[in-house]
Formats: sequence, structure tokens, C-alpha cells
Amino acid sequence: MKTHNEKEKKLESALVKLKNLNLDNSSIKESLENLDKQKNQLEIEKKEISDKYNELRQEHERLKLELNKYSERRDEEISKENEFSEKIDELNQETDTLLEEIDKWQM
Repeated sequence: MKTHNEKEKKLESALVKLKNLNLDNSSIKESLENLDKQKNQLEIEKKEISDKYNELRQEHERLKLELNKYSERRDEEISKENEFSEKIDELNQETDTLLEEIDKWQM
């Protein structure tokens, strides 16, 4: 963006010079035409840079959303794994309790 700002300052400087020029001299007219071409080129470059910036911003937002979705899925998976582990622990405890009961009845 620094280059963009520098180009914009140069363009503004060129426009100020254009306003102060005497248009009767042919070399001045050539200089004016040259400055006008440069101005047009800078405006084209500015538009291209702005378009590219907007594209990159949109891509950044898309990737950010995608990353958030993956994070949510990962969190869901972790939560499911934890629930599953808890259920297994509960079943193990119940099994132990049942085995103890069976042992009591066998004695």
C-alpha cells in the first residue's frame, strides 16, 4: 500500500504542476500529454491493486470461515470421544458391580 500512496502523491503533484503551466509552449504540451499518460497508467495500476486487494480479502474471509468449520468439527469429535470414554467407564463400573454381585451370590 506504500507504493500506492506514493503513486497517488506523485499524481497529485503532477496535477498541481499541470494547473500552473502555460499551455502555449509545444514542449509543455508534450509534457502535459506525457503526464496525462502517466496519470492514466497510475489510475489503471491503482484499480488493479484495489481489485487484487479485494480478492485477497474475500479469499481470507472464505479461508477463515473454513478454518472455523474445521475447528468446530474437531471440537465436536473431541466431545464425542469424551462422551464415549465416559460411557465406557460407566459400563466398566457396572460390569464390575455385576461381577461383584455374582461373586456374592456364588459364595
